[in-house]
Amino acid sequence: MTQTDILPAHPSLVDRLGIPRPLLWGFVGLLLFMVGDGVEAGYLAPYLENHGVSARGVAFLFTIYGVAVSLSSWLSGPLSDLWGPKRVMWIGLAIWAAFEVVFLMAGIMTGNYAVMVAAYALRGLGYPLFAYGFLVWIAAATPPRQLGSAAGWFWFAFSGGLPTLGSLFASATIPLVGEITTFWLSLVLVVAGGCVALLLTREPHGAARLAPRDVPARSIFFGSISILWREPKTFLAMIVRTINTSSEYAFLVIMPAFFTRVVGFTLSQWLLLLSIVFLSNILFNLMSGMLADRLGHRTVVSVAGCLGAAISVPVFYYVPLAYHGNFLVAALAGIFYGATIAAFVPLSGLVPQICPQEKAAALSALGLGAGASTWVGPAIVTWFQAWHGIEGIIWIFSGLYVFAGLLTLYLSIPDHARRYMRQARLRGDALHEGAAAFH
Repeated sequence: MTQTDILPAHPSLVDRLGIPRPLLWGFVGLLLFMVGDGVEAGYLAPYLENHGVSARGVAFLFTIYGVAVSLSSWLSGPLSDLWGPKRVMWIGLAIWAAFEVVFLMAGIMTGNYAVMVAAYALRGLGYPLFAYGFLVWIAAATPPRQLGSAAGWFWFAFSGGLPTLGSLFASATIPLVGEITTFWLSLVLVVAGGCVALLLTREPHGAARLAPRDVPARSIFFGSISILWREPKTFLAMIVRTINTSSEYAFLVIMPAFFTRVVGFTLSQWLLLLSIVFLSNILFNLMSGMLADRLGHRTVVSVAGCLGAAISVPVFYYVPLAYHGNFLVAALAGIFYGATIAAFVPLSGLVPQICPQEKAAALSALGLGAGASTWVGPAIVTWFQAWHGIEGIIWIFSGLYVFAGLLTLYLSIPDHARRYMRQARLRGDALHEGAAAFH
C-alpha cells in the first residue's frame, strides 16, 4: 500500500469529506465557472423563440453546440496527457470568454442567426476543456480509495453550476437587470471561476505533461480513440454516459415551453423548478459517489441510475400534467428525476479502474459520451418531435435508460486491471496509480 492510499494521521475536514485537499480551490473555481456557463441554460431557448428563431432553429443551434462540446470533451483527455490539465483549462477558459463576446455582440444583439450558430458552437469548445481537463487532473492526483467521492464532488460542482445555481442566478437577475445584462454577467462569473481554479490551485500533477516524454503526440491521440476497441468496456461506458444526460439537454429545449404553455407556470417558476431539479441532482451526486465507494460503482449506476431514470423521466412529464399548475407536485417529480440522473456519477470512478494504466484515455471516452449527450438529446427532439410530440420523446428516453441498464451488466473491472492496481500498490508507483502526495 502506498502512502497515498491511507488517510493522513490527522485528516482535515476536507479530507474526511472526500475532497483531495490540494485540489480544493479547483473545485471552488469549477463551481463558479459552471454557474456562469449555466446562467443561460433555462432561458436561452425561450429567449431565442421570443426573438424570431423557430423551435426547430433553436434545436439545431443546441445540436451543433453539442457536437462541438462532444469533440472538445474527447480532446480534453489527450491534450491533458500532452500539455498537462492546467494548460488545457487555461485554453478552455480563453475560448469560452472570447466566443461568448462574439455570440452576444455579433449574434444575440444583432439577431444574426448564422453568427449565433457559429459563435455558440465555437464557444462550446471551451467549457469541456476546462471542466474535463480538471476531471483528468482529479484522476491523476487522487488515490483510488477516494476516487468515488472525488468524482462525486466534481459532479457536485459541475451540475451545481450547470444549470442549478446558474438558473437560480438568472431567475433573480432577469427581473432586475434584464436578459441581455444577465448574459454578460454569466461571462463575469466564468472568468472569475476560471481564475480562482487556475491561480489558486498549485497541485503539481496539473502543470506537468501526464504522458511519458517518449510517447509521441500521435500515439496519445490515437490511444484515446483506440481504447474504445482495445478495451470495449470503455466503449460501453461511453454509451451509458451519453444516455445519462441526453434527456437533460433535450429537456432544456422542450420543457420551457411545456411548463410555461401547457402546465401553466411563469418563466420565473420554470427557472425555479429547474434549479430545484438540479439542486436535487447535485446533492445526490455526492451521495451516489460516496455510496459507490461502499456498495460498488456498477450497482449504484445500474439500479439507482438506469432503472431509476427509466421511471423518473415519464414521472417528470405525466405528474405535472395531471396536477396542472401545482408547483409543489412538479418540484417533487423533478427532485426524483434529478436524483436518478445523479446516480450515474460513479462511472467517473469506475472507468479509471477499468483502465488504470490509461486513465486519461479512459476518461476521454467518458468525456466523449458526456459531450455527445449535449447534441444527442436535442437531436432526438429535432428528429422525433413530429412523431408523437413531447410524449413520444419521453418514452424514447425511458427506453434508452433501460438499454443503458443492460449495458452496465458488462461494466465489471477486468482481472488484468485488478492485477495492475495490485502491482502498482506494491511498487508504490504513485504516477501510474494516479495518487497525489498529501502532506
